[in-house]
Amino acid sequence: VHGHVVNRILDFMSNNLPYKPLVSFLEKLMANPSRRAVNELYAFLEHKAMPLTPDGNFLAYKGVREDYTDWHSGKFRNQIGDEHEMIRNNVCDDAEIGCSYGFHAGSLEYAQSFGGDQAHVVVVEIDPADVVSVPHDCNCQKLRTTKYKVVAHHETIEKPLEEALVDEYGQWDDIDDGCYDM
Repeated sequence: VHGHVVNRILDFMSNNLPYKPLVSFLEKLMANPSRRAVNELYAFLEHKAMPLTPDGNFLAYKGVREDYTDWHSGKFRNQIGDEHEMIRNNVCDDAEIGCSYGFHAGSLEYAQSFGGDQAHVVVVEIDPADVVSVPHDCNCQKLRTTKYKVVAHHETIEKPLEEALVDEYGQWDDIDDGCYDM
């Protein structure tokens, strides 16, 4: 078990903060079949401080077209409640390759880099077991996953995803812990 997650769980426990989402996250992460994806996901979550949900998933941002379809194919609608999934071995697992097959999500900065004023940014929920790779080309700001669910429009949330734990989409507790879509 990676020290960062264990340290976070112990830190939350010692400060009487809700640690069960971290335990759920760890359980789901250990279900990821790729050791490399597990290690890369730590770097992504640490670097961009993406929040966890009570059931152990995490939230990230996704840039989409003006009509809320994906940037690459224009075939995947990204309205609240939409879920998309693809076969894992269809997702590029090589972090050295920047743009490749798979569903992409990432930091706010990464998501906003698509489309300028004609784009939208949505908030997506991802199970740690579904992450395939974190490409190196964007300084750990994006990831590729096999599955995600759209849970909010970025424009409608009250504040950026900067808290460690999210209890509802758009409103979260003040817990202070210091390219191709196919």
